Amino acid sequence: MTMVDVSGKAKILREATASGIINLKPETVKYVKEGKTVKGDPLYTAKIAAILAVKKTSELIPLCHPLPLTNVNVSSKILDDTTIEVSVTVKTCAQTGVEMEALSAVSMALLTIWDMTKQYEKDADGQYPSTVIQNIHVVRKYKQQQV
Repeated sequence: MTMVDVSGKAKILREATASGIINLKPETVKYVKEGKTVKGDPLYTAKIAAILAVKKTSELIPLCHPLPLTNVNVSSKILDDTTIEVSVTVKTCAQTGVEMEALSAVSMALLTIWDMTKQYEKDADGQYPSTVIQNIHVVRKYKQQQV
């Protein structure tokens, strides 16, 4: 095993956007919309979690390069009465891309939303039938052309 040697690559602007969704019960999404979750605002807290995840990605994923970050943009939106989407764009000026950082951020944001809403998700049997985190993927990858 080895970390990929990027020393011969130029430092250029690199950007990646990832997104994913969480499906919850309609009542849970309503609580989020109305700001009535006991633990606080899940979308705001998820934004903080996403930024922290970006900064810690190289510590969490073996052989992932630590990168100098230039920008992190996190957005959350309620798509319908059961679905919340999180999207994260990460920028750097480095020798390798930031896809792993964007994917880590989306994952952590969705897990944070789950943690802050799970008490509303249980059915009568104590199960979580409606909750699914899914479709975490890279939406866009950009790198500046070398001059």
